[in-house]
Amino acid sequence: MSKKLVPVLIAVLIIASLVAGCANTGTGTTGGEKVKVFGAFATPIEEPWDGVIHQALNAAKDAGKIDYTYTENIGYSGDMERILREVADQQKPDIIMGDAFGNEEAVRRVAKDYPDIAFAFGSGLGPADPNFSVFDNWIQEPAYLAGMLAGGMSKSGIVGVVGGYPVPEVNRLVNAFIKGAKEVNPDVKVLVAFINSWFDPAAAKEAALAQVDGGADVLFAERFGVIDAAKEKGILAIGNMSDQNSLAPDTVITSPVWDMAPTVEYLVNQVNAGSYTAMDLKDFSMMAKGGASLAPFHSLESKIPADLLAKVTQKQADIKSGLFRVDVDEAQPAAVN
Repeated sequence: MSKKLVPVLIAVLIIASLVAGCANTGTGTTGGEKVKVFGAFATPIEEPWDGVIHQALNAAKDAGKIDYTYTENIGYSGDMERILREVADQQKPDIIMGDAFGNEEAVRRVAKDYPDIAFAFGSGLGPADPNFSVFDNWIQEPAYLAGMLAGGMSKSGIVGVVGGYPVPEVNRLVNAFIKGAKEVNPDVKVLVAFINSWFDPAAAKEAALAQVDGGADVLFAERFGVIDAAKEKGILAIGNMSDQNSLAPDTVITSPVWDMAPTVEYLVNQVNAGSYTAMDLKDFSMMAKGGASLAPFHSLESKIPADLLAKVTQKQADIKSGLFRVDVDEAQPAAVN
């Protein structure tokens, strides 16, 4: 080879190496830009389920990890598909997250038409290649612990639960709660009502008040609105999805908490690496990976009998270590258990 060609060849190789180093395969970002995330929420973010996703995305934004925008209260009348297509065309986000419940087919149609965008949606169904991942609130483990507390603290021996729809995602929490209550008090009666809505605080409160009239002295607020009933009646309540003690500090003793931060972190890392693939993100919403927990008791810990607190603490440790597994039971619970 001519000595004159050697410097030219070296320069070409260096340029090729730099180009290759900047390239990404699959969904990803380039040039060190922040990952762009759009949140699509069917309900107001005041509703705890969507609120948990929004909270995790806001935290990632505040930490400087992502650029984040969102639309809430989209509803179920066909607007979801239109909004997602507009966002995909105009904003071109790297990730679109939200809840597909009630909008399942619309969300999946859009995802199929935009394979370069990573879609990750709450869903009771499975992932779809190449870009549609699913997650859900797999918080039956802390729901079981909350049930132990309710069963052990009820003086009347009657506990109330108000849920949204009797769908698998709700049923598994309610059933775990019931089993936890009956572990510490086999004779406890658990009343269950569904309001057939994801967000209707007035209906949830009304159903809870009816359970109080039926003797319930501890309420599990699977839906928003139940805590108001408990506060009004001066009884204890257990929140859901997030630590809801601030809604009624003297009423809400704890809450099964869903933390979407591990899921968001995983998705952002995958997109940044250009290695995103469609998958079921279930494990990131469970206690072992930090996606689920039992909220602190705040100032109400003194109201928990010492022996009951010891049982709950031990059960929590057993769950985390894998020594105890909370069964996933998605059958509709009876009205009286």
